[in-house]
Amino acid sequence: MQNIDVVIIGAGAAGMMCAIEAGKRGRSLVLIEHADKPGEKIRISGGGRCNFTNLDAGPNNFLSQNKHFMKSALKQYTQHDFIAWIDKTRIAWHEKTLGQLFCDGSARQIIEMLTNAMAETYVDLRLGTSVLEHRKTADGFEVDLSNGDKLACSSLVVACGGKSIPKMGATGFGYEVARQYGLDIVETRPALVPLTFDPDALAKFKPFAGVSVDVIASSNGTSFPEAMLFTHRGLSGPAILQISSFWREGDEVSLNLQPKVDYFGPLKAARSVNGKQSLQTPLSQLLPKRFAQYLAEESGLVGNLADQSDKKLQAFDDSLRNWILKPTGSEGYRTAEVTLGGVDTDGLNSKTMRARDVDGLFFIGEVVDVTGWLGGYNFQWAWSSGWVAGQHA
Repeated sequence: MQNIDVVIIGAGAAGMMCAIEAGKRGRSLVLIEHADKPGEKIRISGGGRCNFTNLDAGPNNFLSQNKHFMKSALKQYTQHDFIAWIDKTRIAWHEKTLGQLFCDGSARQIIEMLTNAMAETYVDLRLGTSVLEHRKTADGFEVDLSNGDKLACSSLVVACGGKSIPKMGATGFGYEVARQYGLDIVETRPALVPLTFDPDALAKFKPFAGVSVDVIASSNGTSFPEAMLFTHRGLSGPAILQISSFWREGDEVSLNLQPKVDYFGPLKAARSVNGKQSLQTPLSQLLPKRFAQYLAEESGLVGNLADQSDKKLQAFDDSLRNWILKPTGSEGYRTAEVTLGGVDTDGLNSKTMRARDVDGLFFIGEVVDVTGWLGGYNFQWAWSSGWVAGQHA
């Protein structure tokens, strides 16, 4: 039995951050990762450039049953703290839209920064290794590993993420650990995920797969203004991924198509110039051609532009401001960027990430019921929660 201070399960963003910080305190620790490489979700994120944080990261950009829980961690370790570390490491970065920060080069730079810091703090990283058993003892925990090793520790940190992207090795193991020690789990579901439709609706959408349109997507009282992308399976793009976290089966999604575009004025003007042309013709100047054709055919406006009154054109404009769709589901955990729900925050101390009723047990990152918007927020939660736990584990 090897006696150490801390065992961390999961070498993702949160786990590595926690290991670094605990290591800085002189804590002896083992970081366990069942994959062959650390930080695989970091590697594939942001198209390989890692959307590592967001300039606007704050409590309002997260979903949780307790909307206040994340405030302490986000305040203790901010996006500006992580940016300062990036700058100190001389990793070049840039801002895209809405405060999203990406590496100029490869996401591997972030992984290298983390692994180098772990080496400097003597983190014992064990790859290709799984936890077989774990149990509470009078002094802490005992952990049995797949390679036959047995560890005894005073602190156990669960940082093994959620169920999203199972091809990267994601499982529900963290929730099993929580249940074993009496913590509740808030129902989990895929989040930041493309939405799917019934066969009839999908057949109508397929002709314009690959078409992107700026929209304001709304559902259940929440709206996001970003791009929407038609796919062979349904709808994707930033606006749809964002609203998927708020949408539920049976709900509708309202789309304001190209909210900055005036439809009524140009259509009325086109009618004055050439009333014999179809509605589709001037609409194709305002929307992608294939999509404009579909909307014109679905509008119910019969005849040419000359046959359409101002009232009808205004009603058509209004319909494009509130195009109602009813998804039947999502693509699920297979393509979901994160998992909504997780370990109930009622059982955790927000200032330390320690379980309230189990001394020495911590939960950080995606496994916790804290889910960020699209745009670097989930990475910031990983950095913040990992940093906080690293000060106490």
